[in-house]
Amino acid sequence: MSIDGSVTYEQALMQLDATLRSLEEGKLSLEEAIAAVARGREYLELCERKLEEARHRIESLPVREEPAADDEPPHPATVAELRAQRSNPPGTPQGEIPF
Repeated sequence: MSIDGSVTYEQALMQLDATLRSLEEGKLSLEEAIAAVARGREYLELCERKLEEARHRIESLPVREEPAADDEPPHPATVAELRAQRSNPPGTPQGEIPF
């Protein structure tokens, strides 16, 4: 038996778990147990391949260096700050209510 390569890691892991549970229950005949072990190995190998592929994909991602503190743009103003600046005439202190 060969497992379809389009099976996801999660699906293969669930099948591996189900296979192991059936073996642990001890209700399988000898031939069924041998087949279950073979199937379990295939699911285990598939899981290992999928994890290895994921590791390679992660390692091949470009690494961005974090900008130095001096290179960071200033933190943007909040919407409330921008509205306050727009609604106050020039020279009016912000945060105070003129009377």
